[in-house]
Amino acid sequence: MANNQQQRETVLRYFKASGDEELAAQLLDLADGARKSRRFRVTGFLDPHGQNVAEIVAANFPQVRYELNGGFHNGERQKVAFVSEDFYGQPDFAITALEILWDKRYYEIGHRDVLGAFMGLGCKREILGDIVFIDEGAQIVVDTPMVEYVLSNLTKIGAATVEVKEIPLSDLKEKEQKIKLISATVAALRLDAVAASGYGVSRSRMADEIKGQNVKLNWQDAKSPSQTVKEGDMISFRSRGRVELAEVRGTTKKGRYAITLKRYI
Repeated sequence: MANNQQQRETVLRYFKASGDEELAAQLLDLADGARKSRRFRVTGFLDPHGQNVAEIVAANFPQVRYELNGGFHNGERQKVAFVSEDFYGQPDFAITALEILWDKRYYEIGHRDVLGAFMGLGCKREILGDIVFIDEGAQIVVDTPMVEYVLSNLTKIGAATVEVKEIPLSDLKEKEQKIKLISATVAALRLDAVAASGYGVSRSRMADEIKGQNVKLNWQDAKSPSQTVKEGDMISFRSRGRVELAEVRGTTKKGRYAITLKRYI
């Protein structure tokens, strides 16, 4: 018992510096619940950073394995199942697929609109997975216990009247990801400089956006404009999508860094 408590405190100390102590504590409780029950425990939908935290937590429980499911084949937001090594069945991730339809001749609805309408129902973010737009409207995945509530209450998105219906998980489409490659040079691999190049805004404006907590680095709130960015890091700017630092190609004769960015549209 003492060893388990010491292990828990060690994990929480590790995540305290990054501000993830509360999330880690919740995940530790689930992993320990799976171990004690010899069955499984499932999280809400987590972003990729949350999934990384869950993976580290699972690594501290040798008797528990870690599985992911986001409904969509290439889902970004996914649920994590902590599964006891003594459990031989398939964990129930409690994911239900819904399709949202509206008259596209008169209304243009985006990701932010769908998310805003969903949150406006009083729903927490962790019960909603990815939002994928299709020719007919949009597809979403939600926590199964919330399905009836969403079906009964999600009747409008903005000014548009919508129809919501349950569909089989097998009918979910893959998310189409459009990418724009951007070649740029920056004086330093600072967050404000790299992000400014990716989003086509001034460095001073980007610094203000970072200070205003409108920018995330690897799905965590950016700490400061001067944070160092490395290859593979993902930047997200509220309502403007994501930018990945794909490659640092070297330095120019003037000592600037030549970089390639992927802008996810």
